[in-house]
Amino acid sequence: MSANEQKPVLVLGATGRTGRRVLERLSIAGWPVRAGSRSATPPFDWTEPATWPAVLAGTDAVYLSYQPDLAVPGAAEVVREFTELAVRSGVRRVVLLSGRGEAGAQRAEAAVRASGAEWTVVRAAWFQQNFSEDFLVEAVRAGEVALPVGAVGEPFVDADDIADVAVAALTEEGHAGQVYEVTGPRLLTFAEAIGEIAAATGRDVAFASIEAEKYRAAMAEHGVPPEVVSMVEHLFTEILDGRNAHLTDGVRRALGREPRDFADYARRTAATSIWNPRT
Repeated sequence: MSANEQKPVLVLGATGRTGRRVLERLSIAGWPVRAGSRSATPPFDWTEPATWPAVLAGTDAVYLSYQPDLAVPGAAEVVREFTELAVRSGVRRVVLLSGRGEAGAQRAEAAVRASGAEWTVVRAAWFQQNFSEDFLVEAVRAGEVALPVGAVGEPFVDADDIADVAVAALTEEGHAGQVYEVTGPRLLTFAEAIGEIAAATGRDVAFASIEAEKYRAAMAEHGVPPEVVSMVEHLFTEILDGRNAHLTDGVRRALGREPRDFADYARRTAATSIWNPRT
């Protein structure tokens, strides 16, 4: 069946780092799409189940990116409620964006598997784009990134690879029942990643490993909500403890090609001037 004969694909988190990429790729390929976000029409809000039926109506597949994070207490229960409603509404296929080594993410994966839908899990490493499209961009611009993490290796993955895998799982046959654990092609410490960004920008950008308490206090001082502080602290002090310091073949299995490298991401991003200091 051609793209134009398909029912809409619902993309949740449509304004986020992976969601907007998935939405863009589907649209360019001619697939009918429906954006799921608070600002869309109809609006979608994870905290308001009354908004769910309208966005699900008439859809065939869902890209499920949960906000703020699957590590948040109660996330798996919300995902279970949503996916059960999705299947009752006629959704056939669900692609879940998940995380590596997270107990909360694994509970959400179990909920999706039990829903009755054709499911695919895209279990992602740390996004390369966290340095340019999220909370670390200002620190890079300022010339120092201070985080409560040591010399642990992380296989940073490009959000474009995540989107490519998700689109394949949403639109092609042969991906149902697959868990694609997606990583970049190299392990890098955060210090090494910052070093590659510095090289790409031609600027002095330093990395400093700090205590979790100091990091927590700094976030609170900048007005970061307590629930976000707890989530980020959990990420740095538990998930980035070495449990994910290995490479996987998820991108290759899903797409038949190698994943994008961090150095390429750094060069492409530096060319946009997003890391230049504000004047």
